[in-house]
Amino acid sequence: MRTYDTPEHPQGGRLHIARSRGAASGLLLVLLGLWGALIPFVGPYFDFAYSPDRPWVWTDARGWLEVLPGVVAVLGGLMLAMSRNRATAMLGGWLAVAAGAWFIVGRAFATMVDMGEMGVPAAATPAKTVVLELAFFSGLGALIVFLGAMALGRVSVRSVRDVGYVQRQAVAVDEADEQAAPLAAPMPEQRTEVIEKEPEHRGVRSRLSGMFGRRHHHPVPH
Repeated sequence: MRTYDTPEHPQGGRLHIARSRGAASGLLLVLLGLWGALIPFVGPYFDFAYSPDRPWVWTDARGWLEVLPGVVAVLGGLMLAMSRNRATAMLGGWLAVAAGAWFIVGRAFATMVDMGEMGVPAAATPAKTVVLELAFFSGLGALIVFLGAMALGRVSVRSVRDVGYVQRQAVAVDEADEQAAPLAAPMPEQRTEVIEKEPEHRGVRSRLSGMFGRRHHHPVPH
């Protein structure tokens, strides 16, 4: 039975994980990434926005500080949710962590590298200003970092469940090979027939060669 943990495949079993390991965290990261990328454009419909508080208005600041990290978080979440490879899932987790960190600290670099101005919260009270700050940037980024780090911890550890998953995959491959083996093997009757007929063909050729050799032989006169 194959285990994918042999000298021929030393890393095979270690890299295989069940898809459910990162499914929940990946799905949440996809939802948070969509929120971060779309809320600046649809929030004005609900009086929940930064200036300019009009729906579907594109600015450079929104592209760099909200759409870009939102898309990266969605990509990382999809990699976590769909991958059965440990390395790919960990890459997705790191992408999510980087996206969350950019939500938190991105505005500090906006003016330095000329990304544009984010604007001010369209809020009438200090409480709503705090809610907008948390929902658009710092709170959203911290939640994405937390989920990404938690997912990294889950997929980086090789558990007993992972070993059992790899063993089940190996059993399934072995059973498929056993079912396909009789179809690929030659029939024994054909091999026997070839072995039995081959000496007969050689005997006929040798008798014909002897007959024609004696018929065309003439003694040389002295």
